[in-house]
Amino acid sequence: MSDQHQYAIFCGLDVGKGTHHVVALDPTGKRIFDRELPQDEARLRELFTGLLEHGNVLVVVDQLATIGALPIAVARAVGAEVAYLPGLAMRRIADLHPGSAKTDARDAFIIADAARTMPHTLRRVDLGQDALADLTVLIGFDDDQAQESTRLTNRIRGLLTQIHPVLERVLGPKVHTTAVLQLLSRFGGPTGLARAGRRQLLAVARKHAPRAGDKLVEALLTALQEQTVVVPGTKAAEAVLPRLADNLAAVLAQRRQLAVEVEEILDAHPLAKVLTSLPGLGVRTAARVLIEVGDGSSFATSGHLAAYAGLAPVTRRSGSSIRGEHPPRGGNKQLKRASRAR
Repeated sequence: MSDQHQYAIFCGLDVGKGTHHVVALDPTGKRIFDRELPQDEARLRELFTGLLEHGNVLVVVDQLATIGALPIAVARAVGAEVAYLPGLAMRRIADLHPGSAKTDARDAFIIADAARTMPHTLRRVDLGQDALADLTVLIGFDDDQAQESTRLTNRIRGLLTQIHPVLERVLGPKVHTTAVLQLLSRFGGPTGLARAGRRQLLAVARKHAPRAGDKLVEALLTALQEQTVVVPGTKAAEAVLPRLADNLAAVLAQRRQLAVEVEEILDAHPLAKVLTSLPGLGVRTAARVLIEVGDGSSFATSGHLAAYAGLAPVTRRSGSSIRGEHPPRGGNKQLKRASRAR
C-alpha cells in the first residue's frame, strides 16, 4: 500500500447484498461519515466524491468480488484508491476493539480504523483486477462443476458397487475416461454390457481408447463372468447409469472448455508463465493463486505468504517431552485446497 500519511480519509465498507454500512475516518480517528448506503452507483458515487473534497481517499472493503465489486468500481471511477481487508485479519483486529457485538456499523468502523492504524493488514486491489474478476467468475463456476463431477462419479461408482462390485473395480477407477463413459451411456450396467457382447464393446472402446480399449473390454468381460446372480435394484440401475454417464460427460466437457477460457485470460497476465512453469502447477491452480495472492507484493517474505496460505508448519511443544510440527488449522482455505488438488 501507499504511504498512509497521504490519505485524508479512510473509508471502511462492511459490504452487503442490499446495503453497505460505511464509516469514514480522518487521520485522527474522527468520524466524518457513519451510516448505511444502498447498493447503488449514484449514492456511492455521491459519497466518494464528497469525501474526495477532503483530499485523497482510501476505500477499504471486506469482500472483493460479488457484493463488493460495485463499490470498488465506483471508488476507482471517481479517483479514490481501493484496498481489501482479508477476513482472517478482520477477525483478529476485531478482538482488539472493545465489545463483542457483531454489527455492520462496528465492522465498518473496524475496517476503517485498520486502514488508518494498521496498513500492513491490508491487501492491494490491483489495477488489473478486471482480469482477476473474470478469472474469479470462471474458477468459481469450475469449482461448482468439480463438485458436480465428484457427486456424479460417486453416484456411478456407488450404483456399480451395489449391483456388481467386481465390475465396479474395473470401471470405477476409469469412470472419468471417455471410453468408460461411452460404454455406460450406450449399454448401461452389467446386463446391458453382457448383452452387447464383445464385438460391440470393442467397437466403442477402440474408438475412444485406441491403445487401451482391448485391455479394458477383456477386463470388463472377465468381471461380468464372475457374478451370476442379479442383485435387486439392477433393473433401475441399468436405466439410471446411462443418464449419469451422460451428465458426467457433459460436466467434464464444460470443465475442459472452462480450462481453455481460463488459460486465455491467464496468458495475458505477466506472472502466468512463472506460475505455470512451476512443477505440478496447472492452469486452474495458477489462476487460483493469482486470485487469492495477486502479484504477491503485499507479503514481506515467502514465509508471510506461506502463513497466509496455511502451508507453514506449526511447531507444538510441551516441555521437553512432546515436540513436532503440524499442519496449521488456519490460512486461506482456497489456497490450501488448490495446493492439495494440484
